[in-house]
Amino acid sequence: MQKGPYINGSSINIFELDNSYSATGKIYNTQIADNSGTFQVNNISLVSPYISMQANGYYFNEVTGALSASQLTLNGISNINNGSTVNVNLLTYLEKARVEYLLSQGISFSDAKSQAQYEVLAIFNISPSSIQSSEYLDISQSGEGNAILLAISAILQGYRTESELSELLSNISSDIRTDGILNSSSLGSFLINHAVSLDTLAIRNNLVSRYNDLGISATIPAFEPYLRNFIDNTSFQITGTVINYPATGLYGDNFLSLSQTTYSASSYSLSAELPEGTALKIKIKRLSGNSSWSIQMGTENNWSISLYNGSTNEQFFTAINSNTTCDLKMLFGNDSTVTTTCPIEYYEMNSFTPTRIKTIAVN
Repeated sequence: MQKGPYINGSSINIFELDNSYSATGKIYNTQIADNSGTFQVNNISLVSPYISMQANGYYFNEVTGALSASQLTLNGISNINNGSTVNVNLLTYLEKARVEYLLSQGISFSDAKSQAQYEVLAIFNISPSSIQSSEYLDISQSGEGNAILLAISAILQGYRTESELSELLSNISSDIRTDGILNSSSLGSFLINHAVSLDTLAIRNNLVSRYNDLGISATIPAFEPYLRNFIDNTSFQITGTVINYPATGLYGDNFLSLSQTTYSASSYSLSAELPEGTALKIKIKRLSGNSSWSIQMGTENNWSISLYNGSTNEQFFTAINSNTTCDLKMLFGNDSTVTTTCPIEYYEMNSFTPTRIKTIAVN
């Protein structure tokens, strides 16, 4: 069971389906036997080769490199005549409702599975020539299909909480159920908003470290090109940032707010809300004018602050921890004769170059 993967003790339910794909009422329950996400169900007799699967438990988050804070439920539907080892993962979840709808329209099981997989992959601008059914993919092994699964898993996970991920999966599944197309532009924007901020090296290192700790020989597949292709070619529009810069903080208007660029001499906040696994460094530089800023010591929360460099007229503010808010009280002096301009550079997710820049004017 793979969402990074599931950890020891996660529950697995297997629902028997008849040849018309209806539940017979017979359920087999088991648990994942170790932290690799594997499980076994022995000595079962089914009336058909079709089963519906459900996994529920904690999992390893490949984006943050930590275990999930709460449980996640994933589903899938499979023909087990095609193999003895199956997975429940994010692809099987997104496909399931679409497969069931296609089956209700009289399409064969194999055709319904192939069509649903093709349609889900198209959401992420992926059109492989041929890959295995989604339940046979494995993010710990090399190969195109496994790389695709990992890329899509990372995009969906993003920097979301478990509840946010669960809601996103449910909404996408509902959206594509009857036509196989993601019609909601807002859902598409949710995907690209997080995709552009993912640190592929960190994801790879997180998984390598996890599997090494478990004593499992794994080959993390080359998922990076599929993530890059989605970022470069998707028609979904970026509508927000992973890190939130609120309009106001504890001490007034926020210098980091992306929507405000003009300020007067007064006191302000330097505020950012960081989801789990994110990172942020801010550089403020005085470009023109005579006014300058100062920090009211004792108000800084979750900021590491460099000394002001009088030669370059700049100062750095680095978030100490994620999954919390940064704030401090910044005072700006008054020189009514000249407008002071200050570029603010945002270095998000440990980027070496600014991920965004805005210039403020203080009158």
